[in-house]
Amino acid sequence: MRTFIYKFLKNVILNKKIHNIGYLPRWIIFAIDVTIVLIACLITHVIVYSLNVEPNTILKAYLQYTLILIVNAFSFMFFKTYSGIIRHSTFIDGVKLLVATSTSYFGLVIFNYSYLLVYQDKLYLTTALFITYVISFLLLFLFRILVKNFFEIYLRVEDTNQLVRAVIYGADANAISVANALKTEKPARFNVVAFVDKYKQVKTSKSILNLPIINQTKSIHVILRSVRAEALIIAEKSLSKNEIRELVEECLEYNVKVFTVPLITDWEDQGQISNQLKNFAIEDLLERKPIVLDNKKISAQIQGKTVMITGGAGSIGSEIVRQLLNFSPYKIIILDQAESPLHSLQLEIAEQTSDIKIRTVLADVKDYKALENVFEKYKPDFVYHAAAYKHVPLMEENPSQAIHTNVIGTKNLADLSNKYLVEKFVLISTDKAVNPSSVMGASKRIAEKYVQSLNYHLLNSKKKETTKFITTRFGNVLGSNGSIVPLFTKQIQEGGPITITHPEIIRYFMTIPEACQLVLEAGAMGNGGEIYIFDMGEPVKIIDLAKKMIRLAGFVPDKEINIKIIGLRPGEKLYEELLNDTSKTLPTHNTQIMIAQDSCDDFLDVSNAINELMVTAQKKSNDDVVSKMKMIVPEFKSMNSVFESLDI
Repeated sequence: MRTFIYKFLKNVILNKKIHNIGYLPRWIIFAIDVTIVLIACLITHVIVYSLNVEPNTILKAYLQYTLILIVNAFSFMFFKTYSGIIRHSTFIDGVKLLVATSTSYFGLVIFNYSYLLVYQDKLYLTTALFITYVISFLLLFLFRILVKNFFEIYLRVEDTNQLVRAVIYGADANAISVANALKTEKPARFNVVAFVDKYKQVKTSKSILNLPIINQTKSIHVILRSVRAEALIIAEKSLSKNEIRELVEECLEYNVKVFTVPLITDWEDQGQISNQLKNFAIEDLLERKPIVLDNKKISAQIQGKTVMITGGAGSIGSEIVRQLLNFSPYKIIILDQAESPLHSLQLEIAEQTSDIKIRTVLADVKDYKALENVFEKYKPDFVYHAAAYKHVPLMEENPSQAIHTNVIGTKNLADLSNKYLVEKFVLISTDKAVNPSSVMGASKRIAEKYVQSLNYHLLNSKKKETTKFITTRFGNVLGSNGSIVPLFTKQIQEGGPITITHPEIIRYFMTIPEACQLVLEAGAMGNGGEIYIFDMGEPVKIIDLAKKMIRLAGFVPDKEINIKIIGLRPGEKLYEELLNDTSKTLPTHNTQIMIAQDSCDDFLDVSNAINELMVTAQKKSNDDVVSKMKMIVPEFKSMNSVFESLDI
């Protein structure tokens, strides 16, 4: 016992390392509780005798208190009030104490009156029993509260310098739940110093959880600076996307970290709340309207059908697969040449559904015979063609591979879709196909030409059943494999620098789910021959995107993380377009999807040109391949010094 007390005092008084204090043994807690009951008895004794009340009982005072201690001790043992860890006491521990002390009290009262009925004498003064009961419960409860608060306050003070001072935006139940979760979080990350009330529903003198509520009468950065906060946690559930974006933009401008949490209805416990607290993502700052889909129309076409997705293991293809699960197709065929990603996706989808048949096919879109085996075996009703080579610099160095995959692969799939009477074929293209400056963009434009001309060729053939060929065209997708967001994230994690090709370079962006939602919508509304372009929102300056990502990561651009300009890469241009100079658009029922009115070439001319291009890609030099591509796509103006001087 002496050794334990010595170590305890040494830790607390000399080292002051509260983290290192071990939990007290249960027998010590039990002894403390019994001692507290004894103290309650002594206080009661003083109160009773100070009032000059004659007890008129047959038991001596010390025998009365001994019996009270014995009864309470048995009650504590029965209800195990000593088993909880004092510094982590909860409401349940308080209830246990109340039940234990109440049981002791009522047991003693019943025993007292039973003795009175039998022997006509009292063992106790009933009022004294009640006073002892009340005082003992209050002291036991107070002991636990004091220990719990001591540890919470001491540890919080001890860790304050390491914690991030944060303000919670919101003052409703959602915000309170977040604050409670962060207070109990282990290890702690935030020191919440205030709430901000947007709606000014409370007076400034009000507080929640002993923290002030600040009415938003000033800019948020001014409020944060006034309380020396380093972070803002957005917990207000009624904010619109524009309001959230404005808050985040303001915080980033003043180097304040921003965090967000889901709604309280999504949570199960306090731990889950703190776990779901996350940094704001760059995707959340896109200036875009929310997408509204015609789910009934999509479901009516997809339900009970067999759907094939090429490039199904890629970022776009895999998201199309995930979204298709919501529309109850009969079977999904996931085709890709990448073994490991295909296997990973198969495992993921298997956990999500057992009703829809999933088949994974390892095949290359360049292999016509392998593709025909797939069409013959599964007879798909819909084909979403996402397989493509998309990296501009790589295709500049390997133009023949761009032809084999992006052009010949598309031709193979389109021809087989026609042969096996696929209902709809949806080509996923790119804005780089518009006035292309790269081999990749030109190869996708040739693929667009082929499927569009094939569609009109089939319509003119007056066959009863023909495949409807549809093209979707959109810009860069945030988070896709090889896109700039994962690259910038990696560069930030490594301490920089972030590499940008040109300070004025601008791109259109949308998220992977948004792009795939619009692909499904366009595929459902298409009647064949259309080139659908999507509302990509406002174009984004890449250097601004990089600065926002640096700030979202908690760093200062050009101080903690540098931005390095490395020059435009071969085939890259400053501005991407969704339409060429001669094209116009037609609206659809979905304001975020438009139809490009591009001229359609003759199918036989396109087909013959592609056949010649295929021969060139197999046998001749890169210069010959690019020259041939320029003949098929006259608007192709190469931004690669190696190819830009080639004659058509």
